[in-house]
Amino acid sequence: MRIALGLACEAGALEEVPVGAIVVIDGEIAGRGFNQPILSRDPTAHAEIMALRDAARRLGNYRLPDSTLYVTLEPCVMCSGAIMHARVSRIVYGASDPKTGAAGSVIDLYREERLNHHATIEGGVLADECGALLSSFFAGKRSKTQIA
Repeated sequence: MRIALGLACEAGALEEVPVGAIVVIDGEIAGRGFNQPILSRDPTAHAEIMALRDAARRLGNYRLPDSTLYVTLEPCVMCSGAIMHARVSRIVYGASDPKTGAAGSVIDLYREERLNHHATIEGGVLADECGALLSSFFAGKRSKTQIA
């Protein structure tokens, strides 16, 4: 999770929402990503998607069974769909997302029995640090808006 936090800081330094993610398989990092929808002009360029794309390219397979995705913020519906299609086995996230979280905060897609893939979920890992990074980022955005 600390590596994902470092990637989140990279996103924040680029004025992107500071979220970072890594895909780990057999104890090795297979993919890395951070939020970059603004820079890439791509609404799907969330940290999780970028990490999944990186891992899939490196491994030569869009399926990532037996992998763990570490992400600093609870995945949204879009990212959860991609995670399921990639067959990620486990998700570890930092801060909960009470506005768009799809792993229990708003909806829990991972417990939806009608869906064909279910990952195990562990939330709250380094939650205070992950949440503080996001809070600081948005506080800075609000203060810049008030000055302008």
